[in-house]
Amino acid sequence: MNSKHSVVRHVAAAVWAVGLAVGSVGLPATATAAQAAPTFDVMETTIRDIQAALLGGQVTTEQLVNLYLDRIKAYNGRCVEEPDGILGRIVTIPNAGQINALATLNLRPAARFRWGFDDRKARSMTDATDNDPAMPDALEIARQQDAALAATGKLAGPLHGVVMAIKDQYDTFDMRTTSGGDAPWANDRPPDDATFIARLREAGAIILAKANLAEYASGGARSAFGGTFCNPYDTERSPNASSSGSGTAVAANLVTCAIAEETSSSVRGPAVANNAVGIAPTQELVSRDGMIGAGINTRVGPICRTVEDTARILDVIAGYDPKDEMTAFNVGQRPDDPYASYTHAKRLDGVRIGVLREYMSKKLFAQADAETIDTVEKQLDVLRGLGATIVDPGPDGGLFQGCMDKYAPYLANVLFARKFPEKFPLDADGKPQGDHVATFVDLYFEPGDMAGKFTLRDFERIRGEGEGKYYMNRYLRERGDANITSNADIISKGTYYDDDRFPDRKATREQAEQAMQYDMSDRMLLRYAVRQVVTQCMQLQNLDAVTYPTSTLPVPKLGAPTEPAINGRDRGGVWTFLGQQGFPAITVPAGFTTMVYDRVANPDDKDAPILVGPIPARLPIGIDFLGRPFSEPMLFRIAAAYEAATHHRMSPPGFGPVGQNGAMPISAR
Repeated sequence: MNSKHSVVRHVAAAVWAVGLAVGSVGLPATATAAQAAPTFDVMETTIRDIQAALLGGQVTTEQLVNLYLDRIKAYNGRCVEEPDGILGRIVTIPNAGQINALATLNLRPAARFRWGFDDRKARSMTDATDNDPAMPDALEIARQQDAALAATGKLAGPLHGVVMAIKDQYDTFDMRTTSGGDAPWANDRPPDDATFIARLREAGAIILAKANLAEYASGGARSAFGGTFCNPYDTERSPNASSSGSGTAVAANLVTCAIAEETSSSVRGPAVANNAVGIAPTQELVSRDGMIGAGINTRVGPICRTVEDTARILDVIAGYDPKDEMTAFNVGQRPDDPYASYTHAKRLDGVRIGVLREYMSKKLFAQADAETIDTVEKQLDVLRGLGATIVDPGPDGGLFQGCMDKYAPYLANVLFARKFPEKFPLDADGKPQGDHVATFVDLYFEPGDMAGKFTLRDFERIRGEGEGKYYMNRYLRERGDANITSNADIISKGTYYDDDRFPDRKATREQAEQAMQYDMSDRMLLRYAVRQVVTQCMQLQNLDAVTYPTSTLPVPKLGAPTEPAINGRDRGGVWTFLGQQGFPAITVPAGFTTMVYDRVANPDDKDAPILVGPIPARLPIGIDFLGRPFSEPMLFRIAAAYEAATHHRMSPPGFGPVGQNGAMPISAR
């Protein structure tokens, strides 16, 4: 098996294992019941609050972990009916009071048994005894941190006391890593941690759980192993995108923060659906090492309840990693001061923010988009009130259209020509008819009848041929499992759910397997062209950032048809395209809907679902701030000032303090 620097990556865990007394290891998971009940409340707490409480003796790290386990025990149960089992069709439950956010808990078998968590929450399905002393669980690590704090008076690191969930797409040497799939691994634990996981541990973070995700990160709110997961603001609705478990765990205060992954929208999508803060950083800022299904789009990002906390997590995980060549671009790009130091701004004087009307013109989209657009429209006045200069092309204008007309044709070149065959005709053999180069020169100086015909929404979404198969097979070879060695093994040996209302995961893997060549040429051309055009457009207008609704569509019912795509807005409503080219974007809570429009199945035409509404619904809305590559300090400044002026974050009403809804906290057992 390929250890891949496993010794280095085990250092953080081994430090906590060394010196654990026999009596300490044997302490029950409910140890706090024998101690004074902690007065600390984890509801809506922040990293700053936690660390002040630890240093002030208000709570111990072990008590803190137990307080989160209380909430997990109370709220992490099954949230849908499964009449035909976990793999069959599901039936939603109104006000279920459960969200099924976390798939795996970092508890040894004895501790898990005492807590009453079932076997599917085990750290490993292939190691039933789970007694390796080099793999301390969350409670053991917490006790060692408490001992060190008592002895030195110092925190273990900048994330001491931060209890985290990790999307089960990332390698954790002590917990199963399967990307939500149900495949027969010989060893469901990878040989070592992903690079950023090791950095989290070294900073003192406690990895308490692996979060549920859409199987193999392919969208939706369901996996064969983890089952279906639900939105805490309405348990009949989607928690949005593949990192849903990370978003819902944060929203319902099951953890302090969580790590998500964004290929399309899976940091910001779950964050906006769960009234949280999520940053999808510059593509090259955080290592993708140790990730199932990495790719050119994938970004590692934190979801927390505050802007400052997301910055504190990013401070730890950002940086160069020789195992991810893309991170070489971040050398010399990180600020001298921590990202968190930019999150105390109260004013935005001198900051110029463009309004990306391309993503928020009601004339372009549908009735279902309107209320979200109106809500975000009102936030522009908040930004003006904070001193920002708002650069707005008008309700139906295009912020970038002028420079798009000039620069997009030649930068996108062949991709642009394919969209306009009447301008760039080809013969029967696919050869140019006439001088296409001359046409591009003419367009550079005068767009003529092409002006306004190619907008930001018109760039083609391109995925490289063979990309999915390449990255999956490379990961599996590096992991070195004896039974699951390739994408083909996942297809032939895996178990899949059967519900035609959700994406077909096996079909996705089969489609990837069909690729026989690896060709990223068009994908890399698109990436370069968009980054150049957008960066130039921002520079010409001296913009520090742009803003728009994170998603113009409220989340749909689980398993229901989604709103049809229109004018570049996909069926989920989250604006993904710029992020896919590597631009950093942060979403911040911006309010709530009052009503929504849903789609229901049409018995006469499955491709034309019926619109119903308006339906009263209070669902989260988010606002995005997007900047140039490596502009995270400016984005944190803008987001923090906006957050401080608005305070739109509200915890889901059905997931309050443990005890309110019948579940008893540990201190009362």
